[in-house]
Amino acid sequence: MRTKRPALFVSALVTALAAALLMPADAAAAGSGGHPHSPPEAELLVSGLQGTSGATVGPDGALYVTEALLGQVTRVDPRTGETSMFVSGLPSRVIGLGGAIDVAFLGRTAYVLVSVVGADVGGDQASGLYRVDGPDSFLLHADLGAFSVLNPPGFPVDLAQGLQFALEPYRGGFLVTDGHHNRVIRIARDSGMTTLLQLGNVVPTGLAVSGRTVFYAEAGPVPHLPATGRVMAFEPRDPVAREVASGYSLLVDVEFGRCGVLYALSQGDSPGDVPAGSPALPDSGELLRVNSDGTLSVVVDGLNLPTSLDFSRDTAFVTTATGEVYRISDVSGGRGGHYGTGGGCRGR
Repeated sequence: MRTKRPALFVSALVTALAAALLMPADAAAAGSGGHPHSPPEAELLVSGLQGTSGATVGPDGALYVTEALLGQVTRVDPRTGETSMFVSGLPSRVIGLGGAIDVAFLGRTAYVLVSVVGADVGGDQASGLYRVDGPDSFLLHADLGAFSVLNPPGFPVDLAQGLQFALEPYRGGFLVTDGHHNRVIRIARDSGMTTLLQLGNVVPTGLAVSGRTVFYAEAGPVPHLPATGRVMAFEPRDPVAREVASGYSLLVDVEFGRCGVLYALSQGDSPGDVPAGSPALPDSGELLRVNSDGTLSVVVDGLNLPTSLDFSRDTAFVTTATGEVYRISDVSGGRGGHYGTGGGCRGR
């Protein structure tokens, strides 16, 4: 039987939880690829951010993080953790979720995904994609809330305007996942929108693109069993999703690291048959390497409610729902067994 409320969750329903320090990666964790050096560990880069969910590495190499409670995007120096306001005044969170939820760049222009701020939740702003023109200047580029109302998914939903979660550049435009309407939406260069992939109750989350192939993570329906936490892929010209890997619950992001190796992010262990939107258990999140045999290997564990994964060369950045950003240096896919599209790194 369908879970009536497949809505995703993450950043907002955990604000009452206290922030917790990450536990070091277990010495036996797979993911170092068999190299003799110590396994990577998570290092706190910045804390105290408010309403964090999505992030991206910008063209200047800095990390840009959404703060939904403030209606802004914050720039984080990836070496020092120093923060500065990049853009403010965006629609802020109306209920316990949504607001500025993700950010991405086309060239040097930033775009911010804003979700769950419309009339269906008592708000008066547009849920959609905003183009940033300055530190306090932005323009609605695509009204995703209006599109969702006019193009319902064909099954009962609680939020007519959807819950857009992740943003990914794609061929001069963007791809957006909706974790409530269970779909992937394409936004073209001219702001036109189409449903690229309509799914069942699987809760699509983070996105990554390699060539013509789109990869996305699935949190899976309640009770979020490990088997339903999946990395999926499809070709937009023939949009039929196929499984790449599975085995960890509540997958919230997928990203390519150094040498084209694919990684996934698990928010952690599901508390069980809980209401839709409930977060994972604290300190149970994991950075995972995707293997070519369809399995996932733990690179770093003990992450507290992670929501977003980004890479800069061999360094991973993990943003959490409790306002922290962690830096994980020397993440390596190893010589073999990993899933990737870059052909590996020769001469290592």
